Amino acid sequence: MRSPNNNKTNLNGLWQLAAYLKPYRREAILSWIALTIVVVFDLLIPFLVKNIIDYGISNRDLPYIIKTTIILVAATFMSALLAVTNNIFSIRVAQKTGRDIRSDLFRKVQTLSFANIDQFQTGEILVRLTSDISQVQQVFLTFLRIGTRAPLLMIGSIILLFITSTQLALMMLVVLPVSIFITAFFAVRLQPLFYAVQIKLDRLNSILQENLAGVRVVKAFNRSHYENQRFDGANQELMLRNTRVMQLASILMPLLTLLMNLTTMSVVWFGGVRVIHNTLSIGEIIAFVNYLVTAMFPLTLLAQAIGLVSAAGVSAERILQIFATRSSIEETDLTQSIRKCSGKIVFEHVHFQYEGGNNEETLQDINLIAEPGEMIAILGATGSGKSTLLHLIPRLYEVTSGRITLDGMDIRHIAQESLWQCMGIVLQETVLFSGSISDNIRFGRPSAGINEVQQAARAAQIHDFIMQLPQQYETQVEQRGANFSGGQKQRLAIARAILIQPKILLLDDSTSAVDVETETKIQSTLQKILANCTSFVVAQRISTVLHADKIIILDQGKVAACGSHATLLQTNKIYQEIFNSQLGNGGSQNGTF
Repeated sequence: MRSPNNNKTNLNGLWQLAAYLKPYRREAILSWIALTIVVVFDLLIPFLVKNIIDYGISNRDLPYIIKTTIILVAATFMSALLAVTNNIFSIRVAQKTGRDIRSDLFRKVQTLSFANIDQFQTGEILVRLTSDISQVQQVFLTFLRIGTRAPLLMIGSIILLFITSTQLALMMLVVLPVSIFITAFFAVRLQPLFYAVQIKLDRLNSILQENLAGVRVVKAFNRSHYENQRFDGANQELMLRNTRVMQLASILMPLLTLLMNLTTMSVVWFGGVRVIHNTLSIGEIIAFVNYLVTAMFPLTLLAQAIGLVSAAGVSAERILQIFATRSSIEETDLTQSIRKCSGKIVFEHVHFQYEGGNNEETLQDINLIAEPGEMIAILGATGSGKSTLLHLIPRLYEVTSGRITLDGMDIRHIAQESLWQCMGIVLQETVLFSGSISDNIRFGRPSAGINEVQQAARAAQIHDFIMQLPQQYETQVEQRGANFSGGQKQRLAIARAILIQPKILLLDDSTSAVDVETETKIQSTLQKILANCTSFVVAQRISTVLHADKIIILDQGKVAACGSHATLLQTNKIYQEIFNSQLGNGGSQNGTF
């Protein structure tokens, strides 16, 4: 993750995201029109007060005082009404804009490959989708509320100051540059500090996400104390960073207030001398002070918003980092849909290396042919590349070199949606979504009827369990499937994959939490209902793969052996050792490799 280069870079980020305001420009323009009229009334009020004092009170003219006061009250009410109108429109625009950015960012994340997702921690993405977008949204809201008001107030007030008293107004030529310099100085200093705060917030959210996802592991290993310390450390660092930023930001407002008060005192002093010499009226002094405060008000608003703008600038850049991330797996002009898939998969000299890792290749020179309807089993030690090989088939990762073909066509030339429609996959880490059991099984085929859902559940040996639940298939799945055991979640995931009736089925150690008897039933059923389906099965138990057409032994990313169970049992020492440790003398069917 790169750090912000300067304020210009971050403000450019906000400017780029401001394009999301375009669909709502009508409401934005209405809010600015209302705000502009508010400025007119704000500038009119000191003038009316001056006239009440100079022409009404001084001349004891009660009718004039009443008439001008009525105008003053009407102007005040109109200003308040228009300010409310501005708030209504600006809130609508800011909220809709935030919604659109959030939706597009979520969709962008969905398009990224596994390799791209690996570059960002889950906590980072969550912060960008929530906190960072809220920061940008708040800046847009602030801009719509003061975007025209601040400069118009300053320009109008300065003009009226010179009209009221040119000599006193000359003080503004000193005060304004000093105020602008102070504001700019704090803006430059605050920018990198807000970036550091967001980094610490990322760290805190990552720890929080890890602990929520792994709370059972934490408790099982009695590491609550350690995790509490880790969270407290990140929380303390965030607090210190925030404190430093807020302390520095808090100095700006008192400085500007001090400057404004000193200027007001100077105006009262020098203006009072002119009143004594009858060259300036009391009403003009009061009006001048009011215009002075009004002229300084935009700088006060800017001082209040400077922290928000600085933080939002950083947030905008972080959001744009994801938008600018190009998926490592892209469609090209050569991509095309496949009308009919037979399921023949061929690996031709495939090499693969993870980005950002060491220089070692995870897979080296993989050559493999899976004919339609064949079952290909993949065995190997932990870290040998079993799951990686499986992930390359649906292009969750892109091969580093070599190629994989489906029915003779390089999968890089097949449209991704068309490729995925041929495949059902059960990942090593079972993922269920909140909703009903039937919704989870239908996830890949929402239009499936309940009979088809039940058939898939029967094939996965989970139907009988579901029917024992009070709400059966309408039973709600809690977050991450917390109300189901590991084996139950795996069988639901298998049912989900079966329902789409894939031509290629990828099972990544998907029955590791299922007993051998149930696993055997699942395998038997799959062979019947998916007889023409090419399947790749990553397994730890050798009992899972005894009937596979081909068994691949991976060793340190290379194919160490390939053949049927009978062939490998006679010719391959590694396979013989696996078999003997699990099913041979002294082995057990529950043994794992």
